[in-house]
Amino acid sequence: MVVLSLQPLVCPPHGNDSLIRRGRRSSGYVLRCGIAEPSGEPAPLGQKTQYRDGFLEKAFMALFARKMEKFASSSSSNQSKSNGFWDYDYESFVNVSKRVMQGRSRKQQQQVVREVLLSMLPPGAPAQFRKLFPPTKWAAEFNAALTVPFFHWLVGPSEVVEVEVNGVKQRSGVHIKKCRYLENSGCVGMCVNMCKVPTQDFFTNEFGLPLTMNPNFEDMSCDMVYGQVPPPFEEDPVSKQPCYANICSMANPSNTVCPKLQA
Repeated sequence: MVVLSLQPLVCPPHGNDSLIRRGRRSSGYVLRCGIAEPSGEPAPLGQKTQYRDGFLEKAFMALFARKMEKFASSSSSNQSKSNGFWDYDYESFVNVSKRVMQGRSRKQQQQVVREVLLSMLPPGAPAQFRKLFPPTKWAAEFNAALTVPFFHWLVGPSEVVEVEVNGVKQRSGVHIKKCRYLENSGCVGMCVNMCKVPTQDFFTNEFGLPLTMNPNFEDMSCDMVYGQVPPPFEEDPVSKQPCYANICSMANPSNTVCPKLQA
């Protein structure tokens, strides 16, 4: 089980870079001190990465948030009524996600995300995707390449990396340096139920292209592997992950596993 350390990272004087080895990867991460620029490295754990979202990024945030508002708790319905399309930002998008979780089981949360994703696509899109992108090495590598620019607004900076799938080396991996969704929500349950599992299931079952996502809760990075079939939830290490006790507003420190991960 991965244990999160919330000790602040001490920067060297004058803003010099420091090399910190964290998580499961054998290579080091170069983390810059202070607040990271949007096009640079993410801020170290304990500091929040700053983004300068443009027109397209804000459009995606608003579109997803408004789609999810239909399933969100009515406790903040006045907010949804007053929000125009361009009034949404990333923080309000995350807040909508939190309200979607309220009163829903793990499976129900994942089903909401599936319905939202389907609502974003034209009729027959999954079938067309299966024709265009059968589960081949080329399709896996192509989708990995598309993920980096198209999902920057959602997960932050990422890069295509080489992975091994069924004994074959291919560039179908995407390393997310510090997931924006996890960083802003600070919630293990939201990461797993509203992102990891439904995204895996959507690509694997709706699109027919297997996808496995491996979040690292120590440094908030994540590795996506296109072409790799995800394990059953009960066999996935994330199913035993505890809360971020000190940063999650919904955390239950007395539980050894995040309550949102329980059936």
